Amino acid sequence: MTEITTGPVAARDVAADRRRGGELRVLLGPRTVGSTSGFMGVAALASGERIAEHYHPYSEEFLYVARGAITVDLDDEPVPLAAGEALFVPRNVRHRLRNTGDEPAEVVFHLGPLAPRPELGHVDTELVEQRGGS
Repeated sequence: MTEITTGPVAARDVAADRRRGGELRVLLGPRTVGSTSGFMGVAALASGERIAEHYHPYSEEFLYVARGAITVDLDDEPVPLAAGEALFVPRNVRHRLRNTGDEPAEVVFHLGPLAPRPELGHVDTELVEQRGGS
């Protein structure tokens, strides 16, 4: 079990996860600070880049666009978001994030509650090879 940590966590100190596209960094979570109710992090997307479609059977997701412009496809319905806008993604809703702007995008995300085991938290519905551009 990870010890509870209350100090700051810098994005530059967390390895990027690129398995679903973009660069995802979980800053505050069970492995980094010992949280038990959810996790939060940042996703960086270059222009035209996307995070492959998936859903969370146990968690709700909160998204906040800190920089740039993205489109979130919720069950195939596009929802454009600009910097300063947020979106709630309910449990079991398929979603994909696409940077539809000309500049890099940065998105802050939070998911909770946690799945019973980390490998149950995401269900991929799109192969990485199918990601392509916007």
